[in-house]
Amino acid sequence: MLTIADVSKSYGTRELFSDVSLFIARTDRLGLIGPNGAGKSTLFGLILGEEKPDTGTIEWERGADFGYLPQESAPAGEETILHIATSGKQLEPTEDNYDIDYTLEPRARKILAGLGFKEGDADKLANSFSGGWVMRAHLARLLVAEPALLLLDEPTNHLDLEALLWFQDYLTRYPGGLVVISHDRAFLNALCTGMLELRAGTLHYYHGNYDNFLVEKEARKAQQAAAFKNQQREIAHLQTFVNRFGAKASMASRAKSKEKQIERLKEVAVEEPTEELRKMNFKFPQPPRSGLKVVELEHVRQAYGDHVVYQDLNFIAERGQRIVLIGPNGAGKSTLLKILADVIPIQGGSRELGSNVVPGYFAQNRLDNLNPDATVFENVMELRTNENQLTEQQARAILGAFLFRKDDVHKPVSVLSGGEKTRLALARILVRPPNLLLMDEPTTHLDIQSIDALVMALKNYEGTLIFISHDVHFIRSLAENVLHVHSGRLTPYAGNYDYYLEKSKLSDARAAITAGFTDGRPTQKAEAKKSAPVASGPAKAKPGANEIRKFREHVGVLEKKVVELEAKQSEITSALEAPETYADKGKFQHLNRELSAMTDLITAATEEWEKAVDKLSEMEQA
Repeated sequence: MLTIADVSKSYGTRELFSDVSLFIARTDRLGLIGPNGAGKSTLFGLILGEEKPDTGTIEWERGADFGYLPQESAPAGEETILHIATSGKQLEPTEDNYDIDYTLEPRARKILAGLGFKEGDADKLANSFSGGWVMRAHLARLLVAEPALLLLDEPTNHLDLEALLWFQDYLTRYPGGLVVISHDRAFLNALCTGMLELRAGTLHYYHGNYDNFLVEKEARKAQQAAAFKNQQREIAHLQTFVNRFGAKASMASRAKSKEKQIERLKEVAVEEPTEELRKMNFKFPQPPRSGLKVVELEHVRQAYGDHVVYQDLNFIAERGQRIVLIGPNGAGKSTLLKILADVIPIQGGSRELGSNVVPGYFAQNRLDNLNPDATVFENVMELRTNENQLTEQQARAILGAFLFRKDDVHKPVSVLSGGEKTRLALARILVRPPNLLLMDEPTTHLDIQSIDALVMALKNYEGTLIFISHDVHFIRSLAENVLHVHSGRLTPYAGNYDYYLEKSKLSDARAAITAGFTDGRPTQKAEAKKSAPVASGPAKAKPGANEIRKFREHVGVLEKKVVELEAKQSEITSALEAPETYADKGKFQHLNRELSAMTDLITAATEEWEKAVDKLSEMEQA
């Protein structure tokens, strides 16, 4: 469908990429990844014809059409949301035109609903919505049009988790091809059959999804390092011969031959593997130690007009805790974080900070943390106090750790990208390190390398952390306690995210972030059973000891099956991690398919075993 051959692109003296070649088929689902500034959006611009390559060609198959979603859209005009979603096509017949696609409007309304628009929103003017909602309307336009190839640049940035999960599911059934720029690991894992990494001016292709990419990349790196080491050893061996015998007349011809051999080896030499240069690298300065009680809310009431978010809310956080807030959209997670940060005044009750507590708030809207009228450098220097005595050199060092270098520090905040605003907001935290860090969606707009850097910094942070995130990897890496927020109630889980999944009986780790149950803890379920009214009719017969024993054996068989499948999965994973696997493309593809099938089998077997365990528990308690 699309052929890119030997394409190069530079801006002045900066070469973005050279000799890039790629073939995209109609069934491909490709993720395009790489550090910010690597040239991913520029590559899209070349494919779209908005920019011209310095060298090389880009050819479309005749009749192939494409749909493109940029990171940001133009300001909305006087058209309605439905008008955008249907590409402005005629929806009602006229005297001049009766050729109407009557399926267009219902399809558009259905897709708009899936993307989070409420009933009636479709007929409202687009300029009455925020930029994020206008982007959703343009995303609906692409899905309604169904082009042969979708080119999506960070499509998940403007979606809440519920809309994202709907969109992800929709794309799994999409009839065309897909190339998506995304920093969302779970999204890439669910959709992609291949990964394209743009790094150091070269486009690298990997089979499978993002997790497969990580494995294969490490294997390639190990292979490259081994090949480099072997070649350098061979060159050194030959050079030793030349140095020793080059001056002897009887050995001159052989030494000359060795020199030519060295030159040939150097011409085809494998480069030494290098780390990506532009990677965020920082540590949070360790804050002053607080008292054991960090923050406490008592009998708090909070409402927006007639909508009561919290009534008689009580909460306490202690030193060193790492708590993630989860729950449905609109449940009040961000409101709770703002109450804890004292960003909004509470309408009733009390908020009390513990001894020596210094709170720091990282807002979901990054501009809430920044001075929009100042430059990057000024945003850091304005935090200078008599206590920290921040110097210009120290400010530049902090900004350099967040990839603001040289003239970048003089950029106005108004021209920064979403990722740059996030990095600048993080940089400001380093100037005044809090010991109570409250973060609302801190990974939004960050590339994957930057998310990993943030995870590492927060792992070493010794203060108290309370955060909201829709990134399962981020939550699993950091959360030691889970607080479920729903219907004005807080349900604590004294364990990490996997503990929460186990206790709440939720299997989809991503969907569980916005699950809307009131309380899934076993103890509360048991209490509910005690107070439930007894159903009328004959009592169910209590199972006998022999029946329980046989069913317990059945549970054991199911558990053994899960263990055996997991052992096979481990064997396949080990084979995939071996560098020699990638010398045989067919072997890698076979193992990858086998791993995917094994994962599905384990999921099904585990669900069957868990149901059996629940039933056995009921039988034993009857």
